Amino acid sequence: MDQIKRRTIKDLLKAHKAEDIGTIVNVKGWVRTKRGNKNVAFVALNDGSIVHSIQIVLDLANFDEEVIKLITTGACINVNGTLVESLGQGQSVEIQATAIEIYGSADAETYPLQKKGHTLEFLREIAHLRPRTNTFGAVLRIRHAMAFAIHKYFNDNGFYYLHTPIITGSDAEGAGAMFRVTTLDAQNPPLNEEKHVDYKQDFFGKETNLTVSGQLEAELGAMALSNVYTFGPTFRAENSNTPRHLAEFWMIEPEVAFCEIQDDMDLAEDFLKYLIRYALTNCIDDLEFLNKMYDEELITRLNFIVDNDFVRLDYTEGIEILLASGQKFEFPVSWGVDLQSEHERYLVEKHFKKPVILTNYPKDIKAFYMKMNEDGKTVRAMDVLFPKIGEIIGGSQREENLEKLLKRITEMGIPEKDVWWYLDTRRFGTAPHSGFGLGFERLILFVTGMSNIRDVIPFPRTPMNAEF
Repeated sequence: MDQIKRRTIKDLLKAHKAEDIGTIVNVKGWVRTKRGNKNVAFVALNDGSIVHSIQIVLDLANFDEEVIKLITTGACINVNGTLVESLGQGQSVEIQATAIEIYGSADAETYPLQKKGHTLEFLREIAHLRPRTNTFGAVLRIRHAMAFAIHKYFNDNGFYYLHTPIITGSDAEGAGAMFRVTTLDAQNPPLNEEKHVDYKQDFFGKETNLTVSGQLEAELGAMALSNVYTFGPTFRAENSNTPRHLAEFWMIEPEVAFCEIQDDMDLAEDFLKYLIRYALTNCIDDLEFLNKMYDEELITRLNFIVDNDFVRLDYTEGIEILLASGQKFEFPVSWGVDLQSEHERYLVEKHFKKPVILTNYPKDIKAFYMKMNEDGKTVRAMDVLFPKIGEIIGGSQREENLEKLLKRITEMGIPEKDVWWYLDTRRFGTAPHSGFGLGFERLILFVTGMSNIRDVIPFPRTPMNAEF
């Protein structure tokens, strides 16, 4: 075959110029379908650059029969051909093939994606191949776009990207079971005088785990650089087999010095609206596909977020609304309970019909580092609540007063020796500061309209599942 510079299918379908018509082009990709008759074949070719495939037209008289037989669903091919205007619906151009090279065949009898209509559950079993489907191609392109938009937003707003450790000796907020990191012999670990495992002989000389959050370390960065954010993997060793839980997931956690709770809420609202506008502007083909195939209200719901100011609602007032609603909830409501998704969604979807930022939670259901309000009962926490999702962001103003912070860690039974470095930021040049955490997969769930968190990460890590 003649060497011609490859064009992406996205480029040919979206960005071709009038002068491209009638020229020889080169495309490479994977066969989605092949149909036709004894004279002509029509191949749908996709290279992952766009949800749409380009049609390759083959005049069978011009090709070796053995080559044609190898063009099956899943095969990877290299095509030269003439770009022509398409007479068919749904695409503006197609390629009349002049030369074809088979890069890799795919046995029609054993290729798992030979048929259409596979369930999402089945596709989770073949996570190594599911990116080739239209659904997961769309999800992964949106995931990329959102990751890029996150970095762009913070960079354009004067934040610095801080790389916080994945291996840590602290539990950020008592957030759940942690994965232990050790080089000790699992069958015969060294023991100390009390007959406990002697972690002093471990690699780090102490017990260490995979992080559940980069927040505490990000606070250290904010006390020097003012505006920082983290974006990295976090881990929870909870045995939760639900559509909303993963053992490995990604978190975005900005921390901002000289920022109080109102500023924190403003930042969260502006950030989320920016990301969703970015998706609507840059991922519309994929969103339209997901809207058609999975969730007919998806694009309407995304515009709903962008077009509405978020309601700022005190937790106590929220409880009163729920109690007066007459709604029968699975989990009873009373002041002091941590709200469940059903409560959060009622406030957003039925009562206000707008996104809600819930503030001033009872101190007993929130983490030690949150700043106490003057009433002594509540803290300056804030959760952003979205339709269909419930909580999508959790944040707070942090307690900058050393005495108050020491009192809280004592109340909660946290050893001072474990957080001495965190307390030092209150000893030396303390400052008001705030931040929040956004679970990346929760964001992708909302933006894609998918219903299971395992379908918005390439290789989900869940109980009894770490195959790839």
